[in-house]
Amino acid sequence: MEKSLAELERIQTQILERISKLELSSSASLPQHNSTPIPTSTQNDAVGATEARLSAILRANGVKDFAFKRVPADYYDWSLDDRRDVLGAASVHHLCKSIVLVNTQAQSSVVDCSDRNNSKYYVVVVQYTARFNAEAVKNFLYSLNEGKIAKKKFNLRLAPEETSVELTGFEHNGVTCVGMKTDIPVILDEAIQKLSPDFFWLGGGEIDLKLGIRTSEFINFVKPFIVSCSST
Repeated sequence: MEKSLAELERIQTQILERISKLELSSSASLPQHNSTPIPTSTQNDAVGATEARLSAILRANGVKDFAFKRVPADYYDWSLDDRRDVLGAASVHHLCKSIVLVNTQAQSSVVDCSDRNNSKYYVVVVQYTARFNAEAVKNFLYSLNEGKIAKKKFNLRLAPEETSVELTGFEHNGVTCVGMKTDIPVILDEAIQKLSPDFFWLGGGEIDLKLGIRTSEFINFVKPFIVSCSST
């Protein structure tokens, strides 16, 4: 009897090992590139709390053309080409990120985001393929305030990660402009507005969750400042 049980246990172990190998083999392969945005309804992952919350916010604000995509944990170790393929993005130029900036030279009275024209913090959305130009944002804000604030009072720098998390509620690589804890004014790089097709990808609220959205609908909802603030 003991011999039979041992044999059965050995067979079960072999079966589990084979299943594990099959799962690893399946997860290692990338989907074929498809420039058509992936509809939300086709996602094969269960909808998590973050996706459900952000989806509700988007729909409540008239955004209809968007999609969430869950990516592997090592996504940020991949090349931009591989990231494009797994998301089904139109090109690597359609892969974007949201970064929180702090005005380190703001007037002492400027401590929050209550004045979007002269905020302590801004979220800038730029392409991964572009180089962010902080000086362009500085010049834009100076002009926006009609020169009433000295240019030296604008010095935009990357906010510390703990500050970014506190303001947005999202971790590094998961920052998105939707559903932030703080209503931080957003600056969209003009190059993204000019993309064709006009559907780009950015963080989706979690490190391994990405959001694809129609550019025109993003602009109508978020109402960002559109600034030419990058170079290739």
